[in-house]
Amino acid sequence: MVCLDIDDTLIDFSAAGRRALAALLGRSDLWSRWERITDRFVALVVAGEVDYASMHFRRTQCFLGELEMAADDAEVRRFEEKRKDLVRRSWRLFHDVLPCLEWLRAAGVLLAAVTNASGAHQRAKLADLGLAHFFNFVAIAGEIGVAKPDPVMFHSVCARLGCDPSEAAHVGDKLGTDAVGARDAGLEGVWLDRHESGAEVPEGVHVINGLDELPQLLVSEFARIGVPAQR
Repeated sequence: MVCLDIDDTLIDFSAAGRRALAALLGRSDLWSRWERITDRFVALVVAGEVDYASMHFRRTQCFLGELEMAADDAEVRRFEEKRKDLVRRSWRLFHDVLPCLEWLRAAGVLLAAVTNASGAHQRAKLADLGLAHFFNFVAIAGEIGVAKPDPVMFHSVCARLGCDPSEAAHVGDKLGTDAVGARDAGLEGVWLDRHESGAEVPEGVHVINGLDELPQLLVSEFARIGVPAQR
């Protein structure tokens, strides 16, 4: 079985988010602040303290507040709806996604999408971009009750598809959350370092710079997960 993160692994989500924010604010230097605030509020969702709808509103309210942009509740909601619409209209797949998924399906590998983001939001993305039919299961943190890098998240996916963790690999763009989290849960952890950051990689974590490198890695290193050798 192969598990794949969604945002910034399959879908160039950060680029879409940056474009939307820049279009709304007329400046392009605020993405890191938006990500920091998002991480803070997503943690509240994972902890069960707020739902995703409330998180989206509160995150945007906090972001606008930090920029000292006075906004009442209606203005916050309008900003968030405009932002979401712009993001939805600029979602794009990375160029290496479809060839990789097609290869995996042709090889008979079970596939799961594993995400910490909103279920409805992520399923809409997979459907809109023609990816939904590739996956045997879509694992949503809010539905399972835990989030990556908690081992329970990875083990729940393996249990759902009848696979031992040792027979699975998880691929994602976040070194700690995805690759190290998967490794610590007993899966093969694969870090998708698209930007070739040169960061130090912990022992037991594999690195690829694109999904076009994944088939060869699976064939050469992970035969036990059910990938047939090339002939």
